[in-house]
Amino acid sequence: MNGRDPRPDVFDDAFAPAPLEVVDQLLFREAMSRQGAAVHVITTNGPGGKTGFTATAVCSVTDDPPTLLVCLNRKGQGVPVLVANGVFCVNTLAYNDENLSNVFAGRTGARLAEKFDVGTWESLKTGAPVLSSAIVACDCRVTEVKVVGTHNVIFGVVQAVALKTTEPALVYQGRSYKSL
Repeated sequence: MNGRDPRPDVFDDAFAPAPLEVVDQLLFREAMSRQGAAVHVITTNGPGGKTGFTATAVCSVTDDPPTLLVCLNRKGQGVPVLVANGVFCVNTLAYNDENLSNVFAGRTGARLAEKFDVGTWESLKTGAPVLSSAIVACDCRVTEVKVVGTHNVIFGVVQAVALKTTEPALVYQGRSYKSL
């Protein structure tokens, strides 16, 4: 055997990359700014408190079990709150929710639960806030948190879904908002 597991879904150290050379951080940020991404507000509520943040780094992982991941800068004030609560909701924003995106991105000075003074909120199964004007809301229970560089990658199994409006989505590309 050549050190490879014969099963295609299992990887071992034979697949580990050699030491990597990486591109300049500013060049990488510029490259990422040119990729369009849906804008989401990630919310949480529970014993750790209530807060939310704006994110474009959201991705489906699998549908068995239905799982999403979100990325959150470890320096953000929402990290300990979300981890303590163990739940989050991914609220995909409609184009007319640009102001709400700015509030949850911290551009207005609102902190933690103050952010919820904007918008209309309800909840589904986990108690995480669900934005009434969201295109879709996925209510999740945290199953795993991985540290990758400056960020936590937070995996959550979807407990409930609310299909909301069919308005155009809010997208962030080229360091500005657009609709899709």
